[in-house]
Amino acid sequence: MPFVTTNGADLYYEAYGDGTPILGIHGTPSSVLFWVDAARELADFGRCIIYARRGFPRSEVPQPFESVDLADHVEDAAGLLAALSAPPAVVIGRSTGGLVALALAHRHPDQVRALVLLEPAVFTVDPAAAKWADQLRRKVLGAVSENPALAAEVVVRDALGDAAWETFPVDLKELFAAASPAVLAELRGTGLDLSEEPLDLSAEELAGIHQPTLIVSSEDSPEVLRRVDDRLAAALPRTEQALVNGGHLIHPAHPAVLDFVGRILAPPS
Repeated sequence: MPFVTTNGADLYYEAYGDGTPILGIHGTPSSVLFWVDAARELADFGRCIIYARRGFPRSEVPQPFESVDLADHVEDAAGLLAALSAPPAVVIGRSTGGLVALALAHRHPDQVRALVLLEPAVFTVDPAAAKWADQLRRKVLGAVSENPALAAEVVVRDALGDAAWETFPVDLKELFAAASPAVLAELRGTGLDLSEEPLDLSAEELAGIHQPTLIVSSEDSPEVLRRVDDRLAAALPRTEQALVNGGHLIHPAHPAVLDFVGRILAPPS
């Protein structure tokens, strides 16, 4: 299996296609496995790179794995792109991956050509969303005090609903559960959506992110997630929005995404 060692971690990655780089960043809890089909579709437009974030299944799990910060994930993504001679890339992030993508554009603007944010977990931009995230954080901490393996399940149930969780096959539930140590490490770290001290970019900092951006929301997700998307769309200077069917697990190769990526990467006329 291919790995890149960067920022002190071994990151598992897969690459599909050739040409301009397209980087996919998964959410929390999640897996690179959920992105394979999308990566194959996105490969029609460029070289699509997907990877397992630090501490998630297939990538290295640090020992001891007490905490991980947003800065770790950002520098991991930057190091991966540099190691693969890939920047600047179109960066697609879902949920927490969207938070990482936005922070990457803020801290390493030269590495990001455009952004696609699928309900990014930037809850600090909206008071109601920040309160919701704090309540979810407390709920997770309460559940894991008795069983740490429940961390991922609690997050998924809150984002997708109990009914959706109950329909998942056993192997999918196990895949989510395998990410529970990473969920807990992010809660103990700083800068991430469920950290005690999440990233809080100022209006000026958001206005300084000039890359073309598509923000995709789902009509069936919790209402606070759409509030976040609307706030970000108002704050970022070059933003388009799309509202799609389904829940929080928005397909990274949704037609709205493919249309945007196609326009960004189209050769000049």
